[in-house]
Amino acid sequence: MDRCRCFFRKRLYFGKFLKFYRFGMSLLNELYQEIIIDHSASPRNEGRLITPTHFAEAYNATCGDELAVSLWVRGDCIMDVKFYAQGCSISKASGSMMTEKIKYMAIGEALKFSKNFQNMLYGEDLQLLGEEAMGDLVALLGVRQFPLRVKCATLAWHALENALKFPVH
Repeated sequence: MDRCRCFFRKRLYFGKFLKFYRFGMSLLNELYQEIIIDHSASPRNEGRLITPTHFAEAYNATCGDELAVSLWVRGDCIMDVKFYAQGCSISKASGSMMTEKIKYMAIGEALKFSKNFQNMLYGEDLQLLGEEAMGDLVALLGVRQFPLRVKCATLAWHALENALKFPVH
């Protein structure tokens, strides 16, 4: 068999599923799509906190997405976070990934991370921001090709920033 035409396959574990992928950009794109689909179909930390210390809602007028973020902050640490979203898979997945990322972060660290994530989606070099620090959020990198989808991906992060600025009294 011609070696140039031979594609090596690799087994990768994604969640509970074992899949075989070919090396290359299609591998990354498929993995990223799987991550987004997984977070959208089974969002982590979905719901509302009964007694939040911080709360904010966000609305994307372009596509109609609605998202609410509630946090329980003790001292300077985000002890619990929940989100509720009605909208597209991108906004739900981003909200789910956000809650996983910021739980147990200090407020200042979460705000800085939020800015870095938004800068990544608006085109800043990923190497400068730290690819490892972004974790699963790198899966949303593909939306920067679609400016309207960037708004969907950043909706939860805007709500987070507003919630942290305005505590519930």
